[in-house]
Amino acid sequence: MSANSRITNAYENAFCLPLNPSSKYVLFSDCHRGTGRSNDNFLKNEYLYLAALKYYFSHGFTYIELGDGDELWENRSMCPIREMHAQSFELLSRFYAKHRFYAVYGNHDITKRSAHFSGRCFSSCFCWQEQCEIPLFPEITFYPGIILKDCAKKKDLFLLHGHQSDLLNSTFWRLSRFLVRYVWRPLESLGIPDPTSAAKNHTKKNATEKKLSAWAKQHELILIAGHTHRPVIGNRTSPYCNTGSCVSPAGITAIEIENRCMTLIKWSQGTRSDMCLQVLREPLGSPLCIDDFL
Repeated sequence: MSANSRITNAYENAFCLPLNPSSKYVLFSDCHRGTGRSNDNFLKNEYLYLAALKYYFSHGFTYIELGDGDELWENRSMCPIREMHAQSFELLSRFYAKHRFYAVYGNHDITKRSAHFSGRCFSSCFCWQEQCEIPLFPEITFYPGIILKDCAKKKDLFLLHGHQSDLLNSTFWRLSRFLVRYVWRPLESLGIPDPTSAAKNHTKKNATEKKLSAWAKQHELILIAGHTHRPVIGNRTSPYCNTGSCVSPAGITAIEIENRCMTLIKWSQGTRSDMCLQVLREPLGSPLCIDDFL
C-alpha cells in the first residue's frame, strides 16, 4: 500500500466532529509521555503542559491529541507512564468527562488502536488530591484520524498523526519499534541520533511533509498532523499544518482553532519584571482564517 493509500485509508476511517463559528479546539501532538527516567523528554516540559491544560479547560476548548501522546516504543508498559504523569492524566480526564477529549494514535502509541489495550490501560488513573483511583477515559476509542466537518460546507479539516506517509513507521511499525527499543535508544545515549525518525532526520522530515501536503492539495482539504515535531501553519498554496511537539527544549506548541481561524501557539517559560518566573502563551504569527484556503 502506498503512502497516498495509507493516508486515504485513515481519512475514510476517521471520526467526525463539527466545525462551526462557536467551535473551540486545541490540537496537541507528540507529548511522548515517559516513565520519568532520563529518556523522558516530556518531563521537563510537563509544568508548561499542565498550565496549558488548565488554560484550555477554563476557556472551553476541546482537546484533541494527534498521536504519540505516550512513549510506548521505548517503554513496554503504560502503567509507569500513567503513574509518573498522574497530574496530566487527571486534567485530561476532566476534558474527557465533559466530552471534550478526543485522540488519534501515532506510530509510537499505535497499540492504542486495540480496544483491549485501551480498555485495560485507560479506564482509570490515580488522583493525588483525592488519594484514590478516578475514571480516566472509560470506553475510549483512539482513531486513525479525525475530520472537523465544516458546517458551512466550505473546507473540512483532516487531523491525523502523519506516520502513514512513512512505510517503516506504519506498515513495518513492529520492526521500527524493535530498532528503537533495542538499537537506537542505547545508541542515542551515546549521542547517535535515530536515522529512521522523521523528528530527528531532516531528509525524512521534508519527505514526510511533502507527501502530506501533496495529499491535502489533491483532496482539497486542510491537513493537520504531528509526527515531524516541526510546527507549521500552512497557506492557500500549501494546506498542510503541523502542531509541533511537547518535547522541544524551547517549550511546547499547539494549534488553536477558534472563530474559524487557526493560530500556532507556543507555551514557554519567561521572567517577569519582578524577576519571578512565569509561563508564557505566545502566538507564533497571525491567525490564519480557514476561509482563506478557499
